[in-house]
Amino acid sequence: MKVLLINGSPRSHGCTARALEEVETVLKEEGIETETIVIGDKDIRGCIACRSCAKTGKCIFDDLVNEVAPKFASADGIVVGTPVYYAGSNGMLLSFLDRLFFSAHFDKSMKVGAAVISSRRAGSTSALDEIYKYYGICSMPIVTSSYWNEVHGSKREDVELDLEGLQTMRNLGRNMAFMLRSIALGKEKYGLPNIERGTFTNFVDGLEEKKL
Repeated sequence: MKVLLINGSPRSHGCTARALEEVETVLKEEGIETETIVIGDKDIRGCIACRSCAKTGKCIFDDLVNEVAPKFASADGIVVGTPVYYAGSNGMLLSFLDRLFFSAHFDKSMKVGAAVISSRRAGSTSALDEIYKYYGICSMPIVTSSYWNEVHGSKREDVELDLEGLQTMRNLGRNMAFMLRSIALGKEKYGLPNIERGTFTNFVDGLEEKKL
């Protein structure tokens, strides 16, 4: 089993990295293979909705998104880490995730997803919710912990003092390992759920025009 860890911070060895390291250590102890990719210090543009990926199977902008896509496809789980900027995730990270999830057309259902948030003081839960949206639309089970998956501090050394935050990261790693094994056993015994596809409607489709 393998988990892909994405560091969306421009500081590759900062607070977000420290939180991800705590998760990664536990995953390795549980026998899970890991790979960490730092994307926060890269120049990654957003999606332009050209839909070229529908024909080619990859994003028209041949950058880190296309490099990570096959790694994501072969992984059993993903952990996305981000610092908090204005009560949200790093904008560059969101551009990366928009393009990764939209252009990579493989089945993501039952891949396990988690998020790790780093902030100085506040905005963590709204950033956490942003990351969860990518998993929720793809039938990906979301891993939680003993508290919201966040650490606090302005620099890496501050995170060492956030004992509960680090505890939360370790519990996240254990929960993720458990979910990975449980899903693997479920696949073996029952197979994957049958997901209906093909229906794609807007809110107004099929509605009669209302007379004022």
